[in-house]
Amino acid sequence: MKNVNRFLSGLFMIFALVAVVACSSTNKKESAGEYVDDTVITTRVKAAILKEDTLKVSEINVETFKGVVQLSGFVHSQADINTAVRVASGVGGVKSVKNDMRLK
Repeated sequence: MKNVNRFLSGLFMIFALVAVVACSSTNKKESAGEYVDDTVITTRVKAAILKEDTLKVSEINVETFKGVVQLSGFVHSQADINTAVRVASGVGGVKSVKNDMRLK
């Protein structure tokens, strides 16, 4: 009976370890909480771009990974690029902004 208890205890420890490792975040994967935070940041950045009269939210794609916002798309002027980067940088939770926007 002691051997069975030791086996079950060891098996439980293995499952617990796997669960902890699977839920932790890595450089390429996010935890559930980080994903939700990034989704909120993306939504806030899109809303801030929408409020800016000179920008068209349909032209600018916004993606966020661990607080780093990536802007991409095609806009009409360098001023639009600068404005979009400035607006995105001003949103709470944004750690940095990568600019991959291009001129039309």
